[in-house]
Amino acid sequence: MAILIEGMHNNTHSVYLLQYHIVLVTKFRNPVLRGKVKESVYRTLKETLEMMNAHLLEINGGADHVHLLIETTPDVNLFTLMKTIKTRSARFARRDYPEEVAKYYWKKFFWSNGYFISTVSENTLANVQKYIQNQGMKTKNRMV
Repeated sequence: MAILIEGMHNNTHSVYLLQYHIVLVTKFRNPVLRGKVKESVYRTLKETLEMMNAHLLEINGGADHVHLLIETTPDVNLFTLMKTIKTRSARFARRDYPEEVAKYYWKKFFWSNGYFISTVSENTLANVQKYIQNQGMKTKNRMV
């Protein structure tokens, strides 16, 4: 019987720990992620990640971007995951809050075309979590 290192996961043929820091930015960095739209987008992101066999560890951001810290299994295709979370969250926000979204987007825009994704190690996990938790908090001279 194999002994796993704390925090690691296993399946039939592998032991793994796959964690990613993701940043999504709204198109033109418009501040659409506020109030009900923000709540809806965050909820949809969480639900979509769960649907795709990924676990949300942290989520936070500003009015024009969102940071996610997720954990996945080896069978998750990251390109498909990113495409799906962006498409579903944008579609649901536009459907459920058309007036709020229309203040910023007259076409079917919501997210910018790209995204940031980086691996997170067990050595940097706590730092990334703290960074995400502090998003949107005011410091003395700037917004984090």
